Amino acid sequence: MVMFALVLLLSTSLVTTAPASPDAVLYTREDFSRGVGEGVRADPHLRLDIPAGSGEHADALGRGTWEWARWTGPERAVGFPATELIVSWTADTPPGTWLEAEVRGRNATGLTRWFSMGRWAYGDADILRASVPGQRDRDGRVKTDTFVAAGDRPVTAYQVRLTLHRSPGTGATPAVRSLGVMASAVPRRREVAVSAGGQAWGRELKVPRRSQNAHRGHYPQWNGGGEAWCSPTSVAMVLAYWGRGPARWETAWVDPSDPAPEVDHAARHVYDYVYAGAGNWPFNTAYAGHYGLEAFVTRLRSLAELEGFIAAGVPVVTSQSFTRAELPGAGYGTDGHLMVVVGFTRAGDVIANDPNAGAGRPVRRVYPRAAFENVWLRGSGSRGVAYIMHPPGHALPPKPPGVPAAW
Repeated sequence: MVMFALVLLLSTSLVTTAPASPDAVLYTREDFSRGVGEGVRADPHLRLDIPAGSGEHADALGRGTWEWARWTGPERAVGFPATELIVSWTADTPPGTWLEAEVRGRNATGLTRWFSMGRWAYGDADILRASVPGQRDRDGRVKTDTFVAAGDRPVTAYQVRLTLHRSPGTGATPAVRSLGVMASAVPRRREVAVSAGGQAWGRELKVPRRSQNAHRGHYPQWNGGGEAWCSPTSVAMVLAYWGRGPARWETAWVDPSDPAPEVDHAARHVYDYVYAGAGNWPFNTAYAGHYGLEAFVTRLRSLAELEGFIAAGVPVVTSQSFTRAELPGAGYGTDGHLMVVVGFTRAGDVIANDPNAGAGRPVRRVYPRAAFENVWLRGSGSRGVAYIMHPPGHALPPKPPGVPAAW
């Protein structure tokens, strides 16, 4: 067993914060060589070495006993009063293993309790991957995949921890490659001004096109395709762009007449059995991580910022909501939808692979820049949520100077 020295970066008396900027976003990747380990080792991936304990877990698959080990990260300053935290990770969870991610924040009253940000395994034979409902107190609440601080208790620092589980007496272990936290304080504004941009105008990435509606009615136990599968369909497109994804033998369970079995496979393996949907953001990036990509959830602050990813050859999955009239060219409205930004026209408009295709709507769409930026960033939507997925070693764009790093 490897024990790491606990490094506390902050105390209540040392925390200083400045007023949040209009788009305050910080993404920080954890270093497993720091913090405190209980029965884990880092080589550099975090693994279960010698169990620190055992406990029971029960879900619809039944009740079982699991050995566990744990890593707790150091307390990290945010630098502004954050209203939301999202934890994302990439890991391998062989049969007989799973993990749970938790986070707690520091506010004006001290440290919050630990909040679970999800119980996850790639497969669905040992546990049912799920968010944890009913987590709410005076400090905040968990909304499926997002910790939302109480209005009068924004967090100025946070800690994250991972608990790794395995079947008793086996040598199996999860191997966690990355763990990161996105902290943000983005105002709930009604309108967002269009950004200037220009560095990726006239560039379009050759991302394969997939339609969620081609799967309408498929596998109702995982939400049955159609509008419920926008997120896994988007992830499947990005995986195909990078030449990654399930092998033919992995999708052998899918009906052979299926037009894109990798989409059904993704929907099954990102499905949140408590949320009862395929749209849990970190579960989707964790699925991409299973196929070897670096993947995480963050928020971007503008289309100009997103252009840097297109210029670097990295498509970006974005989350937005809009009425039919608010996004010209869409032909539909939605309370929440994901699509893949693959490029920009010479005039700066957005080229997207929109999985809500069919009935005369192609996958490839061109959306007006100002309208797209507004419905993506404004307060009634996800306020800039994005999946960043790329192979290890593929460089991301330079981080903008003068603002906290969002990647």
